Amino acid sequence: MHPGFMSSCSSELGQAPAASSGCGCGQPVVFDGATKGYKRVLATVIAINVFGFVVVAVGSLWAGSASLAANTLDFAADAATYALSLWAIGRSTEVRAGAALFKSATLGGMAAAILGLAIWRATGGVTPDGDAISGLGLFGAAANLVAALLLIRYRQGDANVRSVWLCTRNDLIQCLAVAATGIVVSLTHSRWPDLIVGALLAAIFLRSAWQISAQALRESKPEGRGGRGDTITHSPSAVGPV
Repeated sequence: MHPGFMSSCSSELGQAPAASSGCGCGQPVVFDGATKGYKRVLATVIAINVFGFVVVAVGSLWAGSASLAANTLDFAADAATYALSLWAIGRSTEVRAGAALFKSATLGGMAAAILGLAIWRATGGVTPDGDAISGLGLFGAAANLVAALLLIRYRQGDANVRSVWLCTRNDLIQCLAVAATGIVVSLTHSRWPDLIVGALLAAIFLRSAWQISAQALRESKPEGRGGRGDTITHSPSAVGPV
């Protein structure tokens, strides 16, 4: 897995730029997702993740793969946390920051579960089905590619909005890594590549959780909202490409 992938959340989430103010008051303008277009896109992305969870969960049980188990938990967590994001849209800054913190806690718990599974698999068990890992990895990549294309216009915003884009983009790369893992498992007839990738995905989830928490905590403080109690928001059409 490429080293740059491990730091993708940290390098971007920590530097999420505020758009130039369109209100003339000098305050940073931050998109909070409160548009009908974004809500429709987010609802579609939730449906994609629910479908992906069902397909990959069945395949994970059949293939006996730690990396696919990570993908399964990822789809489930994404569906749940994106639904939370949809609920949080339009609410106060504190509520939206709290939703982002909950998402980071979910990612942390998911990482712990995957690490536990990888350790358990390392103590024994058979080699997983490499072809199934590759096939389901490519399926997951296709699902996340569709979601990423839907979300790319909304890749800048507050912690709640930005975490959705970063998670989806990273999930696409993770699924490609899982597909590659399946090829290595098939060639080596070893379960270790699968276990190693599962552990690496867990580390990525932990890093993402930390970065989402850090931005959410900054935004929950008055100084993180331009020094005032309220954040001015806007449609992404006012931002332009980043």
